[in-house]
Amino acid sequence: MAGNAFGERFRVTTFGESHGGVVGVVVDGCPAGHPFPRERIAAQLARRRPGQGRLSSARREPDEVEVGSGIDPESGLTLGTPIVMWVRNTDAKSQHYDELRELYRPSHADYTYDARYGLRFVAGGGRASARETVGRVAAGALAEDLLEASHGIEIVAWVDRVHEVAAPAVDPEAITREQVDRSEVRCPDPEAAARMTAAIEAARADRDTVGGVLRCVARGVPPGLGEPVFDKLSAALAGAMMSLPASRGFELGEGFAAVGMRGSEHNDAFVPDPQRQASTDGIRTRTNRSGGIQGGLSNGETVRFAVAFKPVATIFKPQDTVDRQGRAATYTARGRHDPCVLPRAVPMVEAMTALVLCDHLLRRLGARAEELGR
Repeated sequence: MAGNAFGERFRVTTFGESHGGVVGVVVDGCPAGHPFPRERIAAQLARRRPGQGRLSSARREPDEVEVGSGIDPESGLTLGTPIVMWVRNTDAKSQHYDELRELYRPSHADYTYDARYGLRFVAGGGRASARETVGRVAAGALAEDLLEASHGIEIVAWVDRVHEVAAPAVDPEAITREQVDRSEVRCPDPEAAARMTAAIEAARADRDTVGGVLRCVARGVPPGLGEPVFDKLSAALAGAMMSLPASRGFELGEGFAAVGMRGSEHNDAFVPDPQRQASTDGIRTRTNRSGGIQGGLSNGETVRFAVAFKPVATIFKPQDTVDRQGRAATYTARGRHDPCVLPRAVPMVEAMTALVLCDHLLRRLGARAEELGR
């Protein structure tokens, strides 16, 4: 179905269910001749996988990627043909979901999938599970490698807020993944990270969950990426982020804070800067309240945005619900679930950013790896 595919020129189709045999992705449109980045893919999957520590699900999955096609076995280069990647589900405990054959979990996709399809994959939520994002992260790491090799584009996401704990503002031009990964919660500010960790642990102790906000930057994005009107770069990023499990909001640049400004405060003045390689004819902006996108097209400045995530819907307290016949019932979750999605959502947001940028870059440029840098 089209709903399982994303992108036009760099097109990814994810497959698999949370408690099925495998989850993975087909990447179509990857330029030929690019060294397949196994280590980068493995590193991003390791950041996404469950069982990383006390802040994530206790499910233990190695998430070792297997490649079925699209790579030359001798050179390790991409062939320009579809690339198939998957990981095996090795620690599924489907018995934890047996009672859900007749019950609908509050704020999950159980009821809506039944309403849409007339049946659903009960164990683990099937395609609605965040386990589906394994394929996105694998494909996103490949896209990110292409972006870095061709234009030096860097993508970094971090946890900016958990529940009521907000981190101080960081320098979008200097933040690194190494700084982000110094704490398990993936917040670069040590003091805020400690308070975020305490908030997540308090929610877990209370058999509850919390949400928060991620911020992301993409540095080195060339000007002119995006399409007019209906497929603006801003719209593509918003759609990509809102397709992630548990996402509830997107803002570009100053976002909702812009409503409290006047135009004279929000406008980004153009200034000459002959040293700036990412801009056209030495043009840049003095400020970046637009978040690197104007008129739906990138302007050469750092693309920056935020994504809001709701509290994880699975809580371990009794909740009112109904069964498939519409009769009142009570449900208490069991099994292994994240008390907060934010730390593991960091590589997911980075992946979707890379997929959007790579797709729009290929729309402008060629279909072979050596053409990307032109």
